[in-house]
Amino acid sequence: MPSRSRNSKCSGPVDRRTWLKIGGLSLGALAAGRDPDLAQVLAAENQAPARDNDFSVILFWANGGPSQLDLFDLKPGAPAEYRGPFSPIHTNVPGMEITELLPNLAQLGDKISIVRSLYHNRPQHSGGTNRFLTGYESTAANPASAEFPQIGSVVAHQLIETQQDIPLFVGNTPFYGGGPAYLGPAFAPYMPQPNLVSRSGNNRYDPVPIYNTGNSTNSLNVDERVSKTIARRRELISSFDRMRNQIDTSGTMEALDSFNQLALDILMSSRTRDAFDISQESPRTRARYGNTHWGNSLLTCRRLVEAGVRFVQCQAGYRLKKETGRTSNWDDHSVNSHIFNSYREKLPQFDQAVPALIEDLYERGLDQHVLFVFCGEFGRTPKIAYQDASGRPGRDHWPKAMSVLLAGGGLNMGQVIGATNRRAEHPVLRAMNSNCLLATIYERFGIDTSHIFHDRAGRPIEILAEGEPIAELV
Repeated sequence: MPSRSRNSKCSGPVDRRTWLKIGGLSLGALAAGRDPDLAQVLAAENQAPARDNDFSVILFWANGGPSQLDLFDLKPGAPAEYRGPFSPIHTNVPGMEITELLPNLAQLGDKISIVRSLYHNRPQHSGGTNRFLTGYESTAANPASAEFPQIGSVVAHQLIETQQDIPLFVGNTPFYGGGPAYLGPAFAPYMPQPNLVSRSGNNRYDPVPIYNTGNSTNSLNVDERVSKTIARRRELISSFDRMRNQIDTSGTMEALDSFNQLALDILMSSRTRDAFDISQESPRTRARYGNTHWGNSLLTCRRLVEAGVRFVQCQAGYRLKKETGRTSNWDDHSVNSHIFNSYREKLPQFDQAVPALIEDLYERGLDQHVLFVFCGEFGRTPKIAYQDASGRPGRDHWPKAMSVLLAGGGLNMGQVIGATNRRAEHPVLRAMNSNCLLATIYERFGIDTSHIFHDRAGRPIEILAEGEPIAELV
């Protein structure tokens, strides 16, 4: 990493954010017999990038891996066994083309950017997710949970001092290969009604709502009676905590108590419950997004960031018709689905919900502070495969080239960044490690990627060891 000049200003009193960082550092370091250097922590705090306290991310995660050749990097001149049946169409930006299945999105070319030249080297689903969302390779080929903290967990950890009565990090369900790793469960996404099977690699579960469905098992349904019960329990716990804190002199218990208090505040917060309640939106707005899983999900995502959530991850699950395929994700192998019929079936809903969100962000003035990201853990093989007995077409895993759709975030929109060869096999212009996308997002948050965490063994690990922000965007 490049060296940073030291700031000679007096650091002043140790604030809550620094205290929590020191506490997190000491828990890992002391376990390994190390002594944390307070001076270094305070110096790093003064050298941290300027922070945008309004910046948020909506990550619409196409788990399974979307096809670059059939969405944002079409190759009409490639041989038939590569190019697929879809034609490119022009957007309202000269030279920017996308699939003909997204005509509404094509009218918003000036509000989006497409990065066509990202890559990494992990072709497994959860191994690829771990690699893409953490910036590090996992030891296990397909870890159920990430071995390093995913970006949403890092954001929640680094912005903990901004925590109020709404979660910093929200998701609809655990990602296969995602998670907070050694940052601990306090920095996992808040999920109102997750399906834990989603972390198993099973790809046949129904899409998981992030919006309030009114289901009695929904953790957002906390009525007044339950709130009073929680309050009484909190008073009882507090009486034990006072005695415990008199014994504890390290301050660790006090830090843990603050997390407990925050969790209860969030659970009982009307602001949190209201943010998930799309019934508060006008019929016109709801119709604009569409009364579909994706429409309701992305409308909820907009409500969440508007209410103060800093990172929303929403798995873009879709239940295909039985005759189209057996999966609920984007893993369109021949044995799973007819990839082209799969896209014909689900992209019309995508082309309503995603453009509605992008336009909504711009109309509400959120485009400077909210970044929408659509991608998956990798791309798909350029050459079409026909492994299934039915002979239907599919594409397999391909981390050597992938496309990412971005909108807003105060970044430079209306452009295509990078290019792949004539078969979309690998980048030939602006080839970038996928860490460059993470570095771009961290920079917008004002998070220093050289910040050190300590894993459970006490080993120091930077947020990112490599990757620079994408210059064309920032």
